[in-house]
Amino acid sequence: MRPLVHGFFDPVTFTASYVVQDPESSACAIIDPVMDFDAASGRTHTESANKIVAHIGAHDLQVQWIVETHVHADHLTAAPYLQEKLGGKTVIGAPVTIVQQAFRKIFNTGTDFPLDGSQFDRLIQDGEKLYIGGLELRAMHTPGHTPACMTYLAGDAAFIGDTMFMPDYGTARADFPGGDARALYRSIRKILALPPETRLFLCHDYQTPERKQFVWETTVAAQKSGNVHVHDGISEEDFVKMRTARDATLNMPALILPSVQINMRAGHFPPAEENGVSYLKLPLNYF
Repeated sequence: MRPLVHGFFDPVTFTASYVVQDPESSACAIIDPVMDFDAASGRTHTESANKIVAHIGAHDLQVQWIVETHVHADHLTAAPYLQEKLGGKTVIGAPVTIVQQAFRKIFNTGTDFPLDGSQFDRLIQDGEKLYIGGLELRAMHTPGHTPACMTYLAGDAAFIGDTMFMPDYGTARADFPGGDARALYRSIRKILALPPETRLFLCHDYQTPERKQFVWETTVAAQKSGNVHVHDGISEEDFVKMRTARDATLNMPALILPSVQINMRAGHFPPAEENGVSYLKLPLNYF
């Protein structure tokens, strides 16, 4: 089966979100939606999410699932806003609890922050399936970037989160809490074992100096032959050495601290304080 896939690209965070539709019905799922955030003012807005709302309304689609490939460190999820507008149930990989445990310590959220993933409607395990109408969506655990990363397989399409980028850009970093370059390599090899014609839909594109346009779709065959970090012939040891050295040179993502605090809560803000305002924390001199 070939699902209908419509991508939405946010150039501010370089994030691709998707509406995935069952080709034989109006049922759909939303993957990795973006809530716009201005860090200077602390304000959120919904311009990006409203493009998804408009698309679903224009095509009379029915949202069944709002799926996160992982706890993102570069943008806030718009899942609660879209759920309020469109319905559907929120989904993330069951190892999100590992991420919650790590970041509860970092942000000192206290014992009132559950570590069981209950902020999401559904925790999905490796190999489990969801259904978008008659379209099967199967989860494949692909950790390394984070412990909870899931690739979602639907017909000839795979939504691979941050495991890989376009072939000319390479692969995701593996130095966040719980990240593991060796696990990332093995996860990528699982993806590259899919049929060569499988369409791979990425969570990000950052362009390259030679490529001026944003692109967020490629294939298994293109990655196997041309990914600059992990094409066929690159050994696990060579990849781990490269990834570890490269990660040591990278700055922290600009929105990691607000993003993780929100996204580990399934997109909900921290509880408001007595003045009715929600606050985010900045752990000084921690990282």
